[in-house]
Amino acid sequence: MWKLTTIPSRAYQAAVKTMRSFINDERGLSGVVVAILLILIAVLAIVLIWGFLSGWLQELWDRITGSAGSLA
Repeated sequence: MWKLTTIPSRAYQAAVKTMRSFINDERGLSGVVVAILLILIAVLAIVLIWGFLSGWLQELWDRITGSAGSLA
């Protein structure tokens, strides 16, 4: 019966030990930082490409609608 009462405290101790090792492990932290930086760079690249394409597409659309209006 005493084993059932120690399960929660052992689980808590294991969780604390895991969190402490994760916090103190510099390799795990640098991996997280690298992942965040890669995501940030990807988002910035998408925003830049979207900005260039939207300007180009707007110019193209203006040419199409401008020439279509003069033909009619």
